Amino acid sequence: MSGTSAAGFAIRIQKSLSFERLFFFIFVLAAVLRFAFLDLKLFHHDEAIHAWFSYKLLTEGTYIYDPSYHGPLLYYVTAGMFALFGDSDLVGRLVPAFLGTMVVALVYPLYRLGYLDRMQALVAALFLAISPNMVYFSRFLRNDIFILFLTFVLLLALILYFERGQVRYAVLAGLAAGLGISSKENMPIVLGIFAAYILYLLWTQKVKLPKRWIRDFVLGVLVMGGVIAVLYSSFGANPERVLTWVPDAIGHWWAMHEQERLGGPFFFYIIFFLLYELPIFALAIVGTAQFIQKGRKKAETAVQSLHEVVETSLAQVNGHVPVPVAADPPFDKKEEFFRFCIVWMVLSLVAYAYIGEKVPWLIVHQLLPLIFVATYAMTKKKAVIAVVSSIFLVLALWHVAYVPADVNEPIVQVQNSEDMREVMALIDASNATAIASDRYWPLPWYYRGERAEKLSYYGRKIEESNFRDGKFDVVIASDQDSYDSLPGFEKKTYNLNYWFSWYDNKDRLLQYYFLRDGKMGNMKLDVFTRNVTSA
Repeated sequence: MSGTSAAGFAIRIQKSLSFERLFFFIFVLAAVLRFAFLDLKLFHHDEAIHAWFSYKLLTEGTYIYDPSYHGPLLYYVTAGMFALFGDSDLVGRLVPAFLGTMVVALVYPLYRLGYLDRMQALVAALFLAISPNMVYFSRFLRNDIFILFLTFVLLLALILYFERGQVRYAVLAGLAAGLGISSKENMPIVLGIFAAYILYLLWTQKVKLPKRWIRDFVLGVLVMGGVIAVLYSSFGANPERVLTWVPDAIGHWWAMHEQERLGGPFFFYIIFFLLYELPIFALAIVGTAQFIQKGRKKAETAVQSLHEVVETSLAQVNGHVPVPVAADPPFDKKEEFFRFCIVWMVLSLVAYAYIGEKVPWLIVHQLLPLIFVATYAMTKKKAVIAVVSSIFLVLALWHVAYVPADVNEPIVQVQNSEDMREVMALIDASNATAIASDRYWPLPWYYRGERAEKLSYYGRKIEESNFRDGKFDVVIASDQDSYDSLPGFEKKTYNLNYWFSWYDNKDRLLQYYFLRDGKMGNMKLDVFTRNVTSA
């Protein structure tokens, strides 16, 4: 190949790898990772409960806010999806997958507004697309991906409002805030951080309020309040909840914080970053250090300039020469955006470290600002490091999201075991099944409607005499309160759900880190199946 043709080939390659095409490719990758094999695994314990309440809302029209199960938005949206496409695991996860994909897409307007350069936008989008936690919880029927998407929308709405001063962006901000508060009780953390930084920007006069800001603020608050009132009152069916949901939410979650029902050390989420998001976490530390170092250099330069101005001014005053007035340095919105992201990241880390309830899905609220900080001063060298190190993210992602088996991962908390597929096959083959235990989720979800007639829930261990008349072909009990045997039945033990067991792996942490194996924590069920040959 001649030098001329080689140069032409290189130019064609460069044109084909334009920013827009690369970004679109990352967006498609994010969509594939979120939508592919969406019902590969059984519903998580919480997913089954959320889907069940949504199904009840659709079929019976019954819903009332309970802080134990978070805000109403998820239930109305999921019930709507069930009405349109049918009730199933896959349909239940469609909206989370869509919102998780759109979180990646929202990086583009942030770039177009000038807060990220091309390299930063591509790396941020890539990290959001393949982050194990981002993908896993985008394939998960929980409220957190709703909050994350609405947080990003709120951020863009506020940026646009302060740049353009148009009322529609104040309304959009109010809508995002109202829907966020209607999703989960941690949205006020986001609102508090955003509000504090806006006050800082106003106090330092880095931004100014538009002329009609009072009108716009009132409209935004009215929209936010209206959304909250409609959703928490169940569209007017329970108007008293408009007044009671706030004290109920505060009372319940403060009790959970003090109780530490699902507790952990203050560095709980740092462990998750090291397990799943190591390249992002490392680059965020480097980005923070670079920002601080750059700030120090600016301060030193400013001090030096001040000395020079003072010396010049004294000389000019003594010589009766007019003193020039130094112009204010121009406002660098990229630098200010990264300062905000560092503050957002640090305050989020502190808030969730303090909160007593430590659960895997809360990491995504800390991960979003951390990803932006990781892209600070994104040189070509750092970009290459980011892309190459993403192999770590892909390997972790594959194991937690696409292995069709029980996996020993802390990100997976009380996930229903794949063993339950075999248990449900036994139930399907039976005429009637007795559930002699208080451990039975996700069975109410998987046996809903007409299928529910097969199951009799007793909520506890009952007398063996109940199974002698031949009514039940299958009896299910907790292994913690079971029967040694039942006449005419064969007994087999199955995993109901599973989780990472710290106590069983704490002496082999280095080995576990690389192999992700070892003993898991479990709840188990004893399943008694009628022996047809002995009948």
